Amino acid sequence: MHLDDLNELADEVRASQQACDHCVRVCMAASCQSSGAVEVLERLKGTVPSDGQIQVRSVGCMGLCSAGPLVEVASKDAAETVLYEHVTADDAEEIASSVGGDPVERLRCPTSTAFFQRQQKIVLENSGLIDPEEINDYIAADGYLALVTALTELSPAEVLHEVNVSGLRGRGGGGYPTGLKWSTVAKMPATQKYVICNADEGDPGAFMDRAVLESDPHRVIEGMALAAYAVGANRGYVYLRAEYPLAVDRLKTAIRQAAKKGFLGSGICETKFSFEIEIRLGAGAFVCGEETALMQSVEGERGQPRPRPPYPAELGLWGYPTLINNVETYANIAPIIRRGGAWFASIGTERSKGTKVFALAGRIRNTGLIEVPMGIPLREIIEQIGGGVPDGRRFKAVQTGGPSGGCLPEQQLDLPVDYDSLREVGSIMGSGGMIVMDESSSMVDVARYFMEFCMSESCGKCVPCRVGTYQMHELLRKIAAGQATAADLALLEELCEVVRMTSLCGLGQTAPNPVLSTLQYFRHEYEEKLVREQPGREEHESEKLETVS
Repeated sequence: MHLDDLNELADEVRASQQACDHCVRVCMAASCQSSGAVEVLERLKGTVPSDGQIQVRSVGCMGLCSAGPLVEVASKDAAETVLYEHVTADDAEEIASSVGGDPVERLRCPTSTAFFQRQQKIVLENSGLIDPEEINDYIAADGYLALVTALTELSPAEVLHEVNVSGLRGRGGGGYPTGLKWSTVAKMPATQKYVICNADEGDPGAFMDRAVLESDPHRVIEGMALAAYAVGANRGYVYLRAEYPLAVDRLKTAIRQAAKKGFLGSGICETKFSFEIEIRLGAGAFVCGEETALMQSVEGERGQPRPRPPYPAELGLWGYPTLINNVETYANIAPIIRRGGAWFASIGTERSKGTKVFALAGRIRNTGLIEVPMGIPLREIIEQIGGGVPDGRRFKAVQTGGPSGGCLPEQQLDLPVDYDSLREVGSIMGSGGMIVMDESSSMVDVARYFMEFCMSESCGKCVPCRVGTYQMHELLRKIAAGQATAADLALLEELCEVVRMTSLCGLGQTAPNPVLSTLQYFRHEYEEKLVREQPGREEHESEKLETVS
């Protein structure tokens, strides 16, 4: 497909969409589906008039998951849309009757709040607006424009240049410069190279990558194709866990549609560039989020990490240079190529460019998916965008970075959210999970929970992780039960350092983070649970003599 053909198709689709006076969008992401969105969609389709002036459409995640099912009514002659929350199938007739008139106030969700107004969407710019199972919707939103432009007007080196200028860092947790990783793969002389999308999102409370694949799968496909063009690869794999059936189905549909339109396959856009994508389903092993373990799994082997170097960029899948990034990283690529690396670099902080998608969970009013500029204070995310802690309780801590992250107290809420600032205070950005805890949470129990997770998910290949996480969990269990002494606490701290310094991969190296951060900020909770050591026999005798005298 040529650029003129793509633009012509986009114009046709936009004209068709604008022919309807009103559009009713129903969120069909997994969270809303679990609350009854399927029934809402069916009832709305059966209720609206058949004159073609009202279009009912299935769309992806609208963000405010705690208020689902969500329904949005947009009219082409109205300045604002109307968003409805907690919609049931019984509300469908009333909503349909209100289109073009007065809104249903009892269902109305206020969109003037910080949750909607303070976000800056790049990765999520199409989420909640387009049908994730319809490629023409994506094309109408400038989809595949970056790919066609790159293949017909830019060299691979020029694509690499824009990614380098953007300052994009990998959104999978490590924060490694994306352009540097791509440049390393591009320089490798091998005739065969691979591109992998790591969609093995296993952090408790995290659902960013899943939501992107459910809401805008073509965006990830386009990003992978651009990456393949830049580094000289012709084959790609999406490693996606089987527990995400909706994301799997929509990605499969998107791959078929992209191939049919000519955006995947041989001789894309009548150029020499060819690229195909396959899906590999993971069985839910957390360790397979580590890139070398992921490659083992793709190859059909047991998912276990291997020592680095050599790095995947040099010696990766089946011994060939391999580029691995996560879903959110690839989802940033098409906008960077469309608008330029300098545009992306103008957002965020000096060392953390662009925006970041977070999954807000835990004890917070507005549970859901958000995208904010790098450098935004934690306080603004939690108290304004997130709506604060519900039920009149006090904020106690926020855990960022999943099982590998740290728990930060209230005195750290004014910290800017970027890679370096979080690392300096004992946490990490991670892939974007953010769990809020209130005053009812025991930080010892929180540390024990995450250690149990790491212990269970350890692949067992290296002794420090296999044995160390078990012993750390046992010590945490003793402390929580009020059976540990000060010596046990000292041993726990010593084990944290040993496991952190000697484990083979990131799972073991970062497993102590929740323990270390809770010890740093909530040490008194540990000490309150310790058993006071009994005085020795001589001390007892001395006390008795003093009493007699």
